[in-house]
Amino acid sequence: MAKSFSESYKDAGVDITAGYKSVELMKKHINRTMAFGKTDSIGGFGGLFELDLEGIKEPVLVSGTDGVGTKLKMAFLTDKHDTVGIDCVAMCVNDIICAGAKPLYFLDYIAVGKNYPEKIAQIVSGVAEGCVQSECALIGGETAEMPGFYGVDEYDMAGFAVGVVDKSKILNKTDVSAGDVIIGLASSGIHSNGFSLVRKIFDVENIDLNKKMPELDNKSLGEVLLEPTKIYVKPILSLLKKVKVKSIANITGGGFYENIPRALPENLTAKINKESVPVLPIFKLMQSAGNIDERDMYNTFNMGIGMVVIVSKEDEDETKSLLEQFGEKAYTLGEIIEGNDGVIIC
Repeated sequence: MAKSFSESYKDAGVDITAGYKSVELMKKHINRTMAFGKTDSIGGFGGLFELDLEGIKEPVLVSGTDGVGTKLKMAFLTDKHDTVGIDCVAMCVNDIICAGAKPLYFLDYIAVGKNYPEKIAQIVSGVAEGCVQSECALIGGETAEMPGFYGVDEYDMAGFAVGVVDKSKILNKTDVSAGDVIIGLASSGIHSNGFSLVRKIFDVENIDLNKKMPELDNKSLGEVLLEPTKIYVKPILSLLKKVKVKSIANITGGGFYENIPRALPENLTAKINKESVPVLPIFKLMQSAGNIDERDMYNTFNMGIGMVVIVSKEDEDETKSLLEQFGEKAYTLGEIIEGNDGVIIC
């Protein structure tokens, strides 16, 4: 079938044929995710997904949407575009699993100033990798070429994910009680929030991002800042099958102070021992370089903990052991106490 073409549209800055080439180049990456659901091939008007409800009595769909934020500026500056797609998936699926849901499928939206098919394919390769890590299918998306709105080398992206959980297994924060323990899972780095402050601290457009830094274990600032957000789907879903997890918090924008209280009922407070938080070198460097108050650090960044689970004291050891078997570094951060302070870090 012949492809459409418009010379006038091309003169206005939109190359339809580049869009066709982008789709062809991204297909091999999308196909990596097809094992996680019976889906139709891309190219139609809607993404199709056949839902397997085996073992689920009362299915409840759980959805999440998010973007990568100004972390994308780091991709522009380093000309590395194959990891931000992982961030996009992670920001959605890590929210979904806080309800106890298994991610099913993902869709992305990529808006560009100019469609460079090879660059689009790199971006989608990261999205596909994030979906593989999440064991969910990439069933569709949209690439919009918007000349005059974005610079020719700029783009933005966002994602949307849907998961499913049996109604009886939805995590309920009212199960949390005083005396429960807070267990943190290590983050991979800054993840994908707080980058407006990160870029200001380091003045990223005017420094050498490739220079190795002893403060960062001899890694370059560029590679540390671009480290993809860790995806916790597999370890969390595996843990839920074996331990009574009472509540989960994804430590994203707002850090400890905003996210942990969302996983708690009223009249309970999370008491965190800051000596138990494995603060990563990048956060120490940022706090020093930016002269940032400690509370502001914990109110903006994950500080080395990307997700927390709350379990009974009697399940503490088994929870940590299982997480470590799944390849996670797990830390007892503190406990739940009576009070309305949300989070106390001491």
